[in-house]
Amino acid sequence: QLQLVESGGGLVQPGGSLRLSCAASGFTLDYYGIGWFRQAPGKEREAVSCISSSGGSRNYADSVKGRFTMSRDNAKNTFYLQMNSLKPEDTSVYYCAAVRLGACPRSITIAPYDYWGQGTQVTVSS
Repeated sequence: QLQLVESGGGLVQPGGSLRLSCAASGFTLDYYGIGWFRQAPGKEREAVSCISSSGGSRNYADSVKGRFTMSRDNAKNTFYLQMNSLKPEDTSVYYCAAVRLGACPRSITIAPYDYWGQGTQVTVSS
């Protein structure tokens, strides 16, 4: 069974940091494009970041550039989202996703991704 499982969410104060992990099982991430998305209450799901299947392309939403860093460790079949300088507006449920031979355009879209994790809550509040 193909599965993605997120971990690492929680409550953090503004200015703090969290690292989210997404572990894949049932398939290897080597040939998959990967992405992070988030959805706040009452809002549509939005893209945060992506890495192409080749690893040659990496992009971020403008709202997180310079604060968030996405990485992958194919040996561990896991990818990560390091979130620094967190703001209250970053509060959302964060989802990881994957798509076989996926690209990573500057304008990241949800549609290509066909494997999704269950989501992990990130709350930024004092």
